[in-house]
Amino acid sequence: MFGDIFGGGRTRNGPARGSDLGYDLQLSLEDAVKGTTVKIDVPTMVSCEGCGGSGARKGSSPITCKTCNGQGQVRMSQGFFSVQQTCHQCSGRGKVISDPCGSCHGQGRLEEVKTLSVKIPAGVDTGDRIRLSGKGEAGPQGGPAGDLFVQMNVRPHDIFVRDGSNLHCEVPISFAKAALGGELEVPTLSGKVKLKIPSETQSGKLFRLRGKGVSPVRGGSQGDLLCKIVVETPVNLTSKQQKLLQEFESSLHGKSKHSPRSDHWFDGVKKFFDNLTG
Repeated sequence: MFGDIFGGGRTRNGPARGSDLGYDLQLSLEDAVKGTTVKIDVPTMVSCEGCGGSGARKGSSPITCKTCNGQGQVRMSQGFFSVQQTCHQCSGRGKVISDPCGSCHGQGRLEEVKTLSVKIPAGVDTGDRIRLSGKGEAGPQGGPAGDLFVQMNVRPHDIFVRDGSNLHCEVPISFAKAALGGELEVPTLSGKVKLKIPSETQSGKLFRLRGKGVSPVRGGSQGDLLCKIVVETPVNLTSKQQKLLQEFESSLHGKSKHSPRSDHWFDGVKKFFDNLTG
C-alpha cells in the first residue's frame, strides 16, 4: 500500500496471468489405493491459434501504449503525494491492439474443452489435490496460463471402509462356524486370502491382516485390513432344523460355561432390579 502511494511499488507490466481452474475427480477405492491414469475433459480458455495468443490480426502486432509509454501504469500527483495507477488505456499491459484478431476479437484466447491425461499416484484419498502447472486458463493477449487443481473424491466401496492407511470390512459367518472354527476366504484389494477362525469366536471379534491396507501417498508403512466378524442368525429354517436347534438350546440350559457373556449379563440385570426394589 505505502509503495503504491509513494511510488516504490512493483510496476505492473505485461499480459495478465490466466485464471486457475479446479476439477473434481471421482475415483474408485481400487484406483485411489493402487494409482491410475485418467483422462479428463476441462472447459477452459486456450491460446488463439489465429494470432498466436497476441490478440492482433495476423501480420500485425500490438503496439506500445502511448498513454503509459509501455509501463502499464501512470503516475498522478495529488497534492504532496504521487500515486501510481493502472493505465486505463492498456489495462496495465503496456501495449494496445490497433488491429484485433477476427477469431478472438483481440482477447488472444478462445473457449475450448481440453482433454488432459492425469496420473494419479497410489494412496490418494478424498481431499487430496494434484496441481498441474500451466494447465489452467490461458492468459489474455499472450499472458501465462494458470494452473489446474484436481481434487480427489473417493467413492464409497461396497465392502471396504477406509480409515487413513487402514481398511475395515465386515465378515459374516454362520453361528456353527463361529462355535466350531474353520477357515474362510476374505477379499483384499490385492486378491483373496484365507482367514482362520478359531472355535468359540464371538460376533464383533476383530482380525488384523497386516500389510493388506493402503500405502500412504506421502510415504510410510502400508496399513492393515481389519476384519470384523458378524455371526449371522440362521433364517428360513425347516421344521427339522428348528427342532435340532431347540434340542441344542435345551442341552445348554443351566450350564453357564457355554454362554458366559449371556449369563453374566442376566446376572447384572437381576442385580440391577434387586437394587431398585431393595
